[in-house]
Amino acid sequence: MSQAELHRIIVGREAMGCRFEAIFNAGEVPDATELGMALLDIVDEIEARISIYRSDTEFARINAAAGDWVTVSADTLALIALARDLHAQTAGGFDIAAGPLVSAWGFVKRQGRTPEPDELAAAIAASGSRHLEVDAVASRVRLLAAGAALNPGAIGKGWAIDRGMSFLQGSGVPSVLVHGGQSSVRAIGTQGPSLPGRGGWPVGLRHPLRPGRRLATITLHDKALGTSGSGTQFFIERGKRLGHILDPRTGRPAEGVLSATVIAESAAEADALATALYVLGPDGLAMVAPPGSTSGAILVMPGEGSSLRVILANLDESTVAAEHEPGLVVERPW
Repeated sequence: MSQAELHRIIVGREAMGCRFEAIFNAGEVPDATELGMALLDIVDEIEARISIYRSDTEFARINAAAGDWVTVSADTLALIALARDLHAQTAGGFDIAAGPLVSAWGFVKRQGRTPEPDELAAAIAASGSRHLEVDAVASRVRLLAAGAALNPGAIGKGWAIDRGMSFLQGSGVPSVLVHGGQSSVRAIGTQGPSLPGRGGWPVGLRHPLRPGRRLATITLHDKALGTSGSGTQFFIERGKRLGHILDPRTGRPAEGVLSATVIAESAAEADALATALYVLGPDGLAMVAPPGSTSGAILVMPGEGSSLRVILANLDESTVAAEHEPGLVVERPW
């Protein structure tokens, strides 16, 4: 156990198909364990509203009642409204209403497969936020097409982290890192003692091709981070690797990117924008991390031979420290 680990309090629980953890500085918050458990209760409450793996959730009721209005909680309405905004921001690279596509490719059950042409065509026709209608005044939602379905997979964990973090900040917690499956992260304050010139929490960026290795360490300070990649969910067909991140515009697995990471103000935004960046590739950088904005992005793509090509947008060496990687090529789009 490292010295850093000896000075942390970690409270964790399984939820949303992964492990959520709240990491506190030991001795900084007297009731850290109780606060961490309360945060995880919030995660459970949100999962009970948006999971598509249960029949009694708000998302399940929306999906089952395509064509009819479904009244939802204010929190679920806010999540769906944000998802629609992010869909517009990314020109369709992120789409919460791509549920039929995820099902057609078998990724809802984590058993990837290639759908038959007619099945894929039907899924494409039923997918898309064009089928999603929101009535903010009456707090209700409906899907306009038969077979349409919402899938919160690319935004749900981040949304839960944001809600939990709001609770911790309201409880006076000065420093904490919260993550869901390590791919959705939000941090405030500083890990360990706050010293002049030192701040933030170190977060490892996984190497997309070498399990167990880091590609870089990112210092996260009062920000959120989302990473998307198909390193663990994929299947091989005719020698070709097909990952679980689908391009909502084409209906097929996205290609050309190894991993996409976005740093944003909220974990929900970081999650959704990272998924969009994975889909859009370099063309999406200006959408998810515009020049001069406070958002940042890291796009990892295949380089020449066995090397990697890394594009950093709005980030520098004070935030991202790359590990030694032979042949690593680092670019900046502006």
